[in-house]
Amino acid sequence: MNKTVLAAIIVVIAMLGFTYVAVGMAGGMGGEGDWVNKLAVLGAVVLVIVTSFVVTKYVRQMQNDRAGGKLADENWDGIGEYKNELPFGWAVIFLGLVIWAVWYFLAGYPVNAYSQIGEYNEEVAAHDAKFEAEHANMDDETLKEMGGSIFIVQCAPCHGLQADGIDGKAANLNVRLEEKTVKHVINNGQGMLGFPAPMPDRNGLMNVNTNALITDAEIDAVAKYVAGGMKGTEGADVFAGTCAACHGADGKGMEMVAPSIAEFNPTLVADVLKHGKKGAIGAMPAFNNLTEAQVKALGAYVTDLSK
Repeated sequence: MNKTVLAAIIVVIAMLGFTYVAVGMAGGMGGEGDWVNKLAVLGAVVLVIVTSFVVTKYVRQMQNDRAGGKLADENWDGIGEYKNELPFGWAVIFLGLVIWAVWYFLAGYPVNAYSQIGEYNEEVAAHDAKFEAEHANMDDETLKEMGGSIFIVQCAPCHGLQADGIDGKAANLNVRLEEKTVKHVINNGQGMLGFPAPMPDRNGLMNVNTNALITDAEIDAVAKYVAGGMKGTEGADVFAGTCAACHGADGKGMEMVAPSIAEFNPTLVADVLKHGKKGAIGAMPAFNNLTEAQVKALGAYVTDLSK
C-alpha cells in the first residue's frame, strides 16, 4: 500500500478517535431529539474524511502526475495554462455540500428552530406584554412616578437628575426650547420627528408680512419670543408671519404638520424617543428599547417638568 494512503488512513482513524473522545468528555451525543450535537459530530466526521481524501489525492497527484494536455489559447509572457477538466471528485463533493446545506437550513436545523437567543427574545416579549397589560390603565400620578424612575435610569446620565442638561451637555427639559436651539433650527432646518416633511432652513422660510425671506434680526426676535414662552409682543409678528402657518397661532403644533414649540406634550416626547433628535448641542439617539407604557410614562413626566 502506498505510504501516503497509509498515512491518510492512520490520520483519519486518529482524528475520528479524538472526535469520539472529545464528544464523550463533552457529554456524549445528547438525547433522542438533540439534532444539534448529532449534526455537529457528523459534520466533524465528514470534514475529517473529506479533508484526508482531498489532501491524499493531491499529494499523490503531485508525486506521480506529469504535465500534459492541451494548452489554452491565452498566455502571459509566454506562460500558458492547460485546459484542465473539472475534477469529477471535486464536482461530486461540491454538489453534495450544496444539497446538504439546503437540507440543513430547511429541514435538519431550520432557521426558525430553537436557539438560546430566540428563547431569550421570546421571554422578553412575553415579559413586555405582561408589563403592558399590568400598566395599561395607570392614572396620571402613577404615570409620572413611573416616568421619574425611568428618567433616572435612561435620561439622567445626559440630561441630569434635575433635567437641566448638565451645563449644556444635553437639552434642558425644564423649558421647552432655549434661544440657541430655536436659532439653530431656523438656520439649519430640522427633521420633523416622524412628520411627513422636514422643516426647511432659513432659505425656505418666508415672512408673509414682509413678503421676503426671514432676516437675522427677525430670527433673533422670534427665537427670543419662542424661548420666552411666547409672551410679550417682541417677535410675535415674526412668529405670526413665518411660523404660525405650520406650528399654529398658539405654537402648539398641527397634527401631521409640525410639532409643538410652545410646550412639551406626550406625543412630542414619544416622537423624540422613537426617532432621536439633532440640534444645536448635538444628536440624541433613538430609544427603541422602551415599551409603550414606559414611553407614555416618560411623556407624562417630561411634560410636567416645564409647567
